[in-house]
Amino acid sequence: MPLSRLNQEQYAAATAPLGHNLVIASAGTGKTSTIVARIAHLLQEGIKPEEVLLLTFTNKAANEMIERVARFFDKNTVGRIEAGTFHAVSHKLLKKIGKKIILKQPKELKILLKTIHAKRRFDHIDAAVKPYQSSYLYDLFSLYQNSEVELSFSEWLAKNESEHSAYFDIYEDILEEFGEGKRAFSYVDFNDLLILLRDELRNGVNELFFKEILIDEYQDTNTLQGSLIKAFTCKSVFCVGDYDQSIYAFNGANIKIIGTFKERYSDANIFTLDKNYRSSQMILSLANRVIEKNPRLYPKELKVTRDGMFEAPKLLTYNELFEQYQAIAGKISHSNNAHSEIAVIFRNNSSADGIEASLRELGIKCKRKGSSSFFDSREVKAILDLVSLFVNPKDMMAFIHIFEYAKGVGAAFSKELFDALLEIGSRDIKKAFFEPKDIENPFKKRVKNSQLGLFDDLHEMGSVSRFYPLGFDEVFLSNPILKNSRINEESAKFIYGFYKFLKDSRTVKLPSSLVEHVINSYVFEEIVNFLAKKRGTLKDGSIDNKLVDEAKERIMRKAWLLRDLAKNYNDIFGFLNALTLGSSEMSEGEGINLLSIHASKGLEFKEVYIVDLMDGRFPNRKLMSMGGGSLEEERRLFYVAATRAKDRLFLSFAKYDKIKKVEYAASQFLSEAGFALN
Repeated sequence: MPLSRLNQEQYAAATAPLGHNLVIASAGTGKTSTIVARIAHLLQEGIKPEEVLLLTFTNKAANEMIERVARFFDKNTVGRIEAGTFHAVSHKLLKKIGKKIILKQPKELKILLKTIHAKRRFDHIDAAVKPYQSSYLYDLFSLYQNSEVELSFSEWLAKNESEHSAYFDIYEDILEEFGEGKRAFSYVDFNDLLILLRDELRNGVNELFFKEILIDEYQDTNTLQGSLIKAFTCKSVFCVGDYDQSIYAFNGANIKIIGTFKERYSDANIFTLDKNYRSSQMILSLANRVIEKNPRLYPKELKVTRDGMFEAPKLLTYNELFEQYQAIAGKISHSNNAHSEIAVIFRNNSSADGIEASLRELGIKCKRKGSSSFFDSREVKAILDLVSLFVNPKDMMAFIHIFEYAKGVGAAFSKELFDALLEIGSRDIKKAFFEPKDIENPFKKRVKNSQLGLFDDLHEMGSVSRFYPLGFDEVFLSNPILKNSRINEESAKFIYGFYKFLKDSRTVKLPSSLVEHVINSYVFEEIVNFLAKKRGTLKDGSIDNKLVDEAKERIMRKAWLLRDLAKNYNDIFGFLNALTLGSSEMSEGEGINLLSIHASKGLEFKEVYIVDLMDGRFPNRKLMSMGGGSLEEERRLFYVAATRAKDRLFLSFAKYDKIKKVEYAASQFLSEAGFALN
């Protein structure tokens, strides 16, 4: 059993009595083994698997832990344990209690917010600063939701962004309309999942009860996640984390949650895992010399368990920035380690570009964690949006995405078009096309309100007869939306193509068949032409037809690959949900690992290079000056990066950037690590 493989400290933590238990698990000390053993212990003590909730930072981590538990218990037992990220678990539990929700990615909801924001005027306000763009407003509101549970958005803004006070009422009104729009179509984003579940728990929902909640990466819990944990009527929590690895302040992570654990729970038990099984003595000593400069929240002293002869960490100094990247690529080319065991870790994404170019110049394959996946491509998103609209004709975001490809439409008019179709079809888009109500003007006129930035929007109506020569069928020509003068011949063809897709797909049952109908539709053909032309356009504005043809070939290859993937599903809803929740953690490619520090979290490699250790870049002074940033957080980032290394660690910096003509001083972390700098 898992307990028999633990050291003394791990065993004490894994077998702790039910209650409030915090395990300080530093890098490489076997926290996963401890959590797995804890779950096994709970099951052995007679706690039912469905009474155990495991919350992790990634679904991959949850799956790994559950798979390890499954080595000792039957699949039926282990399959009843609720496990996953805060978001994945919240999504599942909300479905369990009957909540009808449609999860949307932030990119999609930003388009909805953009359509609302675009209808507002700000020029009547005399302010020293410009108003937020819609995308930034969405990100700022998301940060507010993650980090604040008491103040209103305006009150929070007043503390952090007071110079925007003249716009507060407009921001609040935009976000109120945004919230109404989401609720009208049952849309939720990742924050909404947690907020909805928390509110249901606070209202006393009876179906959700757990005897223990286990929380991995507890140091990165944010205020919203903390409020969700508190909302569960659970008397036992088992939290595992390391304050020295708290690196998500920019996303609302609150280090005080782990730091005040003992004060918040009078019966708290604190356990410390102090044996490191990953790094060599010299690598660990270097990392500790830096992190010890930070305030100590809990006492700990790591002990190295690995024996043998290992290289001391090396400092690499270069005169010029790109020379650094080329030299590191050269060192990697002569390494005896497998490429999958080598990582280049960076603080700023711009560093990865130089490293990637230098590696590829030497014919060395590499992959960037977090780079665009198959599911992030616009063509795949378009197919999934059309599938979503077939399944759920009220999916406004999918509609807006698709109709942005129609010439002369755009995001704002797409939303107006969607609202008009709902009016014509009695809240059902399919009815709007096949059984349209005869309404003279289905386009709503907005009420003017200068204070909130609202203004009149007039819609001129025209004659449908202008579309008679295009060969549309009579049912479609009877649709009142065609009277809108803003619909031109090209956009009318696009709308008709969408109507034909819905009509031709009415009897489809299987996901793969539906995807094939999408691929063969006029709408997708137009999307392919649009994307291929864009990708075949050169910098001087001319179009390279060969590049266009190659782009079309790549697009269609992805389309048919998605059709083949859909063959694994018998249910269209299941197909869409699996892709929405699971695609974000996918990473494609092979070779040298190019990782931001945040992406490197939880990973380990035999050979690690930490690049661009120059003052200003790492520590990143610009981010330090922004909300949530600090020198302490930058040190924790360095500690995380250094402790990814098992055998070999290289730290590098360059003195000059010839492109930007900037001279650099070495990062203070290098001197803190014990290197003598000239």
